[in-house]
Amino acid sequence: MTTDGAAYERRSAAPVIAPVQPRKLAKVPFVELADGRLQGVVSSGSDVERVYVSSITAGDHGLSCNTNNNRPCGGLAGGSRACNHLRALADAAVAQYGVDRVARYLKADLPDGGDDLWAGLHPATAPNRAAEVFAGFLRHLAYLEVAPTTDPLPELQWFPAAPAVR
Repeated sequence: MTTDGAAYERRSAAPVIAPVQPRKLAKVPFVELADGRLQGVVSSGSDVERVYVSSITAGDHGLSCNTNNNRPCGGLAGGSRACNHLRALADAAVAQYGVDRVARYLKADLPDGGDDLWAGLHPATAPNRAAEVFAGFLRHLAYLEVAPTTDPLPELQWFPAAPAVR
């Protein structure tokens, strides 16, 4: 297999990056670094019908945590102290991507040689982004129901298949 950049760009599939370490999908089924946030869905510890939609914004480290029916999390103390859902989200992100990558994305300054993500964050209150994050989670879930095929998926047609011909 060649690592030539031009050959890589001609492939129709992107490489999958293996997680840094295994993580429990039952607790945090969805975690991603996207849209300027560490964001994801965290299962409730007390109600199987409830999940929490949590996020930490890059740069200002704004915290947001709400239920899937858009109720604020009771454990998020004024936006300056993280609830257990946000801590579980951060732990899952570190397991998935590694502490260095997550810290770089969030623009967090970790102490030298430190591996405690929270030591580099300066939390504040963030706007509620639960609807956006939850919609992304549901969109990802929908792909689990798509039968394997080599046919193009209409919603992915915007990916360029070949160089434009003029």
